[in-house]
Amino acid sequence: MAPKAERQLPQSILNQMQARGMAKTSPIMIRIFKEEDELEVWKQRDNGRYDIIATYEICTWSGKLGPKFTEGDRQAPEGFYSVRPHQMNPRSNYHLAFNMGFPNAYDRANGRTGQHLMVHGACSSAGCYSMEDGQIEQIYAFARDSFRGGQTEFQVQAFPFRMTAANMARYRDDPNFEFWQMLKEGYDHFEITRVPPKVDVCNRRYVFNSYAENGRDFSPTAACPPMTQPEALQTAYRAHQSSFDTAFQAAVAEATSTQPASPTITGLSEARQVADWSRRRARGESVSRLPPNMSQPVATAVAAAPATPAPVAAAASTPPPQVASAPETVRQDTTEAGAPIPSENPLRASADSEPTDMRGRLGRLLGMFSN
Repeated sequence: MAPKAERQLPQSILNQMQARGMAKTSPIMIRIFKEEDELEVWKQRDNGRYDIIATYEICTWSGKLGPKFTEGDRQAPEGFYSVRPHQMNPRSNYHLAFNMGFPNAYDRANGRTGQHLMVHGACSSAGCYSMEDGQIEQIYAFARDSFRGGQTEFQVQAFPFRMTAANMARYRDDPNFEFWQMLKEGYDHFEITRVPPKVDVCNRRYVFNSYAENGRDFSPTAACPPMTQPEALQTAYRAHQSSFDTAFQAAVAEATSTQPASPTITGLSEARQVADWSRRRARGESVSRLPPNMSQPVATAVAAAPATPAPVAAAASTPPPQVASAPETVRQDTTEAGAPIPSENPLRASADSEPTDMRGRLGRLLGMFSN
């Protein structure tokens, strides 16, 4: 049997890829939705746009809805991350894994800390997104094949929930709402173009598909420079936002959602309290079974998942019930600390090899909405 890191995708997935104009080694992108407990793999088609090829039920993720603030807060990250070949770990203690790249430029600009935040197998988590072993083998294979095809990095977009008008209305009073509105712009750009957005950080904020004028650079902690976006994208985004605003106001007015809001982290103060609890627990002190101010157990969204998931699954309309589980053996924030991280992968291309003429590519792709 092939080593787990070399196992091939099921023939059923390969057949679907071929039928939908996707090469085995074409680029990928991953989207994660906490509340829906879903991880999606998107793959580039021969027309340059991406299409979903597989959806997996997340076995467990930790913390609440909301971003990761500080090391030890047991929060799974939210935001836009990049994974390069050297972040892949075929020798993970948790079957297989890849490092999400937390903290990214946005996190560092906002003083957020943590390390070894992974997507991995073994179905246990204290800050990561954990899958069943059969699932991570397939996800790992998608990434491995894309790197072998020449992709230098793939994007991971991690969201609290699907950013629909109904969901945004449901969380409009949440302390994380402004952060989620910022993420939603990148979410919308992908919904419009079906191309992973170009992501930069300035003024401690994400900016998407923007180009600094006069040869200037984006600096994560400095004011944003004068910048432009492709005109076709601006037009499409305005139309998209107009439709969203109408649906959002209708959702607020109707207030008919029967789905209760999930627990969310209230901010840095709570994160620090949880981190202190984690440190005391690690020292063997007598502490509560659950972190302070947590209205649900640390490990959430535990659900049985098939060993071999279907290649394409419809998005769940209602998230599965969350089962209380707080395993005592999981490690916080240093999930991969005991596993050797492989040296730089020889397949990795130069980190500076950005796609050329991105503005022109976006314009061409926006013209293919009818495809």
